[in-house]
Amino acid sequence: MNSERASDEASAREGRRYYNPGQRDYATFPKTSEETAGGRTLVEIEVASGGGTPPHYHKTYDEHFEVLGGTLEVLSGKEQHILRPGQRAVAPKNTRHCFHNSTGEPTTFLVEMRPGQPGFEKAIKAGYGMAADGRNSLYHPYKLAVILEWSEIRMSGVMGLLDSVFKLLAKLARKRGVDKELEAEHCR
Repeated sequence: MNSERASDEASAREGRRYYNPGQRDYATFPKTSEETAGGRTLVEIEVASGGGTPPHYHKTYDEHFEVLGGTLEVLSGKEQHILRPGQRAVAPKNTRHCFHNSTGEPTTFLVEMRPGQPGFEKAIKAGYGMAADGRNSLYHPYKLAVILEWSEIRMSGVMGLLDSVFKLLAKLARKRGVDKELEAEHCR
């Protein structure tokens, strides 16, 4: 019975696991917004050595980080955290934050978004799906704009000047059906 349950869990996990070959990162969804009635989205990330995100913020949700294995640097506001297994940090909404793996080994961590973020879930599926197909979303401005809109990522600093451009591109992309195309291709 236990091996049957383990096999079922492994199968379910595989259907929720996405790989980005460009970044060499994995994202797995243990809990989706739909499964938690909108309460939270839980993503397990395996970030490769040298991987991470640029500084950004979200207007509608908090991010809670917990390291499972390895070491992760998390900047939240002006606080720099060096997290090891079992340690946590929070990036409240409207707080500039980023994470980085500066070690020579992969780092695995959980990121929980409260409330749940179905748009972020779609953004991961589409962005990682495009990368798996050999397409970099940076070279597809309409698709990138939709992915940024879904994830509610707002850039900070000089890059923040591009937010209005991406907002306009996302609007044009929706008129052209690019959002529906991304959903059909990657968000099944």
